[in-house]
Amino acid sequence: MYQVLARKYRPQSFAELLGQEPVRATIENAIAQKRIAHGYIFAGQRGTGKTTVARILARCLNCVEGPTPHPCGRCSSCLEIAQGNAPDVIEIDAASNRGINEMRELRENVRYRPSRDRYKIFIIDEAHQITNEAFNALLKTLEEPPEWAVFVLCTTEAHKIPATIASRCQQFAFRSVDFGVLVGRMAEICRAEGIEADDEALAVLAQAGEGSVRDSLSALDQAIACCGQRLTGPEVRQLLGLYSLETLEKTAAALEGNSPAAMLEIAADLENSGRNLQYYCRELCRYFRNLLVAKIAGTPTRLIAAPAAEQARLAAVAGRFREEDLTRWLQISLDIYSQLQYSLQPRLHLELGLLRLLYAGRLQPIEEVIGALAGGGAPAAPETAGGAKQPAGGAPARMAAPAAVRPAPVRPPAAPPAAGPAAGDGSLKQRLTASLEAMNAGMSAHAVEASEIRESANAVEFMAPRSSHLALRAPDVGRALEQVLGRKVKVVVSEGGGAAEPARAGQGGPERNEAAERALEHPAVRRFQELFPQSQVREVRNLRED
Repeated sequence: MYQVLARKYRPQSFAELLGQEPVRATIENAIAQKRIAHGYIFAGQRGTGKTTVARILARCLNCVEGPTPHPCGRCSSCLEIAQGNAPDVIEIDAASNRGINEMRELRENVRYRPSRDRYKIFIIDEAHQITNEAFNALLKTLEEPPEWAVFVLCTTEAHKIPATIASRCQQFAFRSVDFGVLVGRMAEICRAEGIEADDEALAVLAQAGEGSVRDSLSALDQAIACCGQRLTGPEVRQLLGLYSLETLEKTAAALEGNSPAAMLEIAADLENSGRNLQYYCRELCRYFRNLLVAKIAGTPTRLIAAPAAEQARLAAVAGRFREEDLTRWLQISLDIYSQLQYSLQPRLHLELGLLRLLYAGRLQPIEEVIGALAGGGAPAAPETAGGAKQPAGGAPARMAAPAAVRPAPVRPPAAPPAAGPAAGDGSLKQRLTASLEAMNAGMSAHAVEASEIRESANAVEFMAPRSSHLALRAPDVGRALEQVLGRKVKVVVSEGGGAAEPARAGQGGPERNEAAERALEHPAVRRFQELFPQSQVREVRNLRED
């Protein structure tokens, strides 16, 4: 009767184990030193050898030459454990035996000595599915078992094991097997089975396994059943529903060319060919992730599960994009994949998601926008992912707004001159306005320009209209006057044609001007004025009086 490859080539000793060197070294040393624990927890992703190592441990402990890290493989204990029918090695599937009654039965079984072998070994698979009540029933037995009992708990979700159980066991973390190790192992099995497989086919099978030896060998079994004695990359991709680099590079080309039509064509081709759209999004996520890693870490790198030739192609594509864009596209593609799992209209979601990928490349970082505003200029037009400038009409209105033409500053209309202005009022106003603008005091400059100026021997009076009265900041104007006139003068501000009043707090002015002065001196207000020099303070309210 045919036996699947995952069972036929299952490791029978620590020397045959793939990719779990820390676990192997620790258990081998413990057995050699006769430091055998009564409880173990083997945790890790599926198909990495947890149950296999538990069986190897049982062989090491019950071999007639043992306990030994190198079982003979010929005695009755070794042979029966390999076949799964040893009387003193009890394997329990906790997914279907998870209740308190099953744990009570196990607890009763522990009391009796092994019928033949040295140890009675309990291998509990999927241990995280045991109920809390059942764990509590097992707790005392697991803490102080008889000298002949050894418990091995295998789980893919170690965080679900209660802390009271975990603290009584030695824990081992099984890691996923490296891509290169998986490819090498499948190449050995293909040679042993007389199968001819090219490098691309083996790479695709290893990628499908995602670090799991059992999953990779199951995919190999399926490929042999479909393709016969010769395996090629394109056939294996089509069988497993995976997408080639050429298909995924079409999306990258559409992003680089900034082409919405190309994105919609990709969705239409996938739909018409009957491909699974969710699988495509899964592969697109992996593709953007690999591009980002190739951009950051360079190639070749072990962080990408792909052969060297494929990594070189990924690096060439990644070099045409920015890290920020690749990160944003990876996040969006993950969102699309999540939405497609529950979508009743998968094609519409995919089309919308692909367009979101395209428009996300046109976004401009907020730091650049603020920096351009602080510098007094309009933000630069955003670039497409390929580096070309995006015209304002090509992006949606919401995203193109920061790069649109900036409206010209609106200055308040100048107040009509009052009777009897001082001589030279026009030239003083122009020089004072220029000095204030050079000091980045744009609000005060606009207020001065809208005011009537009266100059005396030791004071300068500004009769400002109501709309500009609060924006005229006396400290800034005083410094500008000192630069223009070459001497210090008193600054007096009045509203419209009313009586003159000092603008500085503490000079007996009205409470309204004192509140305005404090508000305009606030660091946050000053920072806002620096970023947006054309802004105006229309009114200052004292909240204590409201």
